[in-house]
Amino acid sequence: MRFGVGIMVALVVLAADQASKYAVLNIWHLQSGVMLSPLPVLDLVLVWNRGITFGLFAGLGAKILLAVLASLVIVALIVWMARTRSWLVTIAVGAITGGATGNVLDRLRFGAVVDFIHVHIGTLAYPWVFNVGDSAIVCGVIALMVDNLRRKPPVAADKG
Repeated sequence: MRFGVGIMVALVVLAADQASKYAVLNIWHLQSGVMLSPLPVLDLVLVWNRGITFGLFAGLGAKILLAVLASLVIVALIVWMARTRSWLVTIAVGAITGGATGNVLDRLRFGAVVDFIHVHIGTLAYPWVFNVGDSAIVCGVIALMVDNLRRKPPVAADKG
């Protein structure tokens, strides 16, 4: 049951990620360098992320290698999700899995990840452009950190 919920979370995140990218590319026809500002704190600006995090290791030759490595991570996440006994970990790993899968699909289809969300308050701006999948990954990691912080450390056995 728990594993099924984790898979469902992953699928919902993947669907939201891919639907938002479809809208950016095919409905709004957002072009690189063009910015839409639907809210005072939110800009939509198309960025093709050809590297890993923050554009690191960008290059055409790295496309397949990055996709293979990310796919291996996704398999490891699914195994972790299947083995965990915690609902919070299951949901968090599901969110991370869905976001990572969306980014792998982008890399295989486009050779780059579609990023388009830029958050700011006036001139104070988050320094990177990201997507729905990236947001799910960050939220999942934060949930894993919270889960880890709330666990009590095991009591050492008395060796007396």
